[in-house]
Amino acid sequence: MGAIYRREVGAFFTSPIAYVFLAAFYLATGFVFYSSSIYYNTTDMSGVFLMTFPILLILIPILTMRLFADEKRLRTEQALLTAPVRISEMVFGKYFAAVTLYVCGLAIFFVYALVLQFYADDLSWSYIISNILALFLLGCAFISVGLFFSSLTESQVVAAVLSVFALIFIWLINAIATTLAKYELLADILLSLSVYSKYQEFTNGLFNLSSIIFMLSMIFIFNFLTIRIFDKRRWA
Repeated sequence: MGAIYRREVGAFFTSPIAYVFLAAFYLATGFVFYSSSIYYNTTDMSGVFLMTFPILLILIPILTMRLFADEKRLRTEQALLTAPVRISEMVFGKYFAAVTLYVCGLAIFFVYALVLQFYADDLSWSYIISNILALFLLGCAFISVGLFFSSLTESQVVAAVLSVFALIFIWLINAIATTLAKYELLADILLSLSVYSKYQEFTNGLFNLSSIIFMLSMIFIFNFLTIRIFDKRRWA
């Protein structure tokens, strides 16, 4: 897994993807930070964390679109499948490479917090760190979704589009549940599957263990599905 991880991290930074992702992430979150915290002269970063959710819907697919799709396009997938490594090691090597780049983007939130700390003494670091952890888990879950769709096609554009639509649907589950409120059982089921409502708990200062377990389960399920896809291809 280590060799695949190092290969993918190197591939990120020898292509424009890492720089496009980081630049877009810093610009988008920087604008949100200025418009919701600096502009209003407040140390409350709940708006920053909340608005980062839709930003990730677009940027995570950019990060994941090439991970497996490019292997198909360049006809190097078979070399990976016949290499003396487990399928799980191949998948997680690529997954953790994407997570590493995402963490590089996420580190900017500590800079934002330090800026607020410079101007105010009442900044709640426990709140900031819990929300950064929530963003980390959210990004990891979205990366697993993007990785899954990248494994289905050889086109980076198709992989990105499928991932965007899937993540937007995940975002809209909360709104769909609201519109179906008269069907109480169905609405409750949808709300229990809503990533947005669980993430929103963190931005409201609620550190819910069940929400963390839900995010981790989502990561496991989509990575497991990706592994199963390549298991079938290896023996096809």
